[in-house]
This record gives sequence, structure tokens and C-alpha cells, in this order.
Amino acid sequence: MTEEKEFFRCRECGVCCHGETTVSLNADDLERMASYLKMPIAELKERYLRETDGVVQMQIVEGHCIFYNGGCTVHPGKPWRCTEWPLHPSILHDRNNFETIKNSCPGIAKDISYEKFCEKMVGLKP
Repeated sequence: MTEEKEFFRCRECGVCCHGETTVSLNADDLERMASYLKMPIAELKERYLRETDGVVQMQIVEGHCIFYNGGCTVHPGKPWRCTEWPLHPSILHDRNNFETIKNSCPGIAKDISYEKFCEKMVGLKP
């Protein structure tokens, strides 16, 4: 068992895929997703994405990411921010953010304290 698995194990429940916003995609995300879906970036943008003030995000359908259908339908091609969630650096800088994310994500061990979580996260090796 890796050290990360001691305090986090993704349940692939889709909680993080729900809401009225999605993550922003960078150029690498667009390339990876287009390649996975075997379509040109222009078609990907037209069919599945939205762009506001130069920020590209996945569309929202019925309160969740367009690619959520009982699970992520583009998992191998998903954006890097989806891959890192909820183990995002911002969770280390704000106890309230940690508590909010811990309470919404069933993958984070419920008995881990903010201090222990930060200690474990900083101790992880890439």
C-alpha cells in the first residue's frame, strides 16, 4: 500500500464531477482529450467544451460535467486538474478548505486531521 493510500483512495463516485463549474483546460489537456476521443480539437470544443473570456472548461449538463455518466467517460484523457483532485496544493493552505473537501470527498480518510494530512502530503514523493 502506498503512503497516499493511507489517507486517500479515489472511490470514483463522481462527487467531484458535480456542480455548476468544471476545471479549466490547458493546451495539453485539449490535446490529450482530443486524442483520447479521436477527434480534432475544434470538434472537441464545439461538442463538449465552453469558453468564457479565453478560459476553456467542460460543459455542464444537468448539474455535472458533460463527461460524467456514472463515472468519468474520458478518464484516460481527463484534464490534469481532475487527475490531481482532491489532492490539490490549496488543500494544504487553508484548514477550512481541507475540512470542506474532506467532508465532500468520500475518498479522504475521515479520521485524518488537517495536521496529519498536511504532513503526509508534504512527505509524498513525486
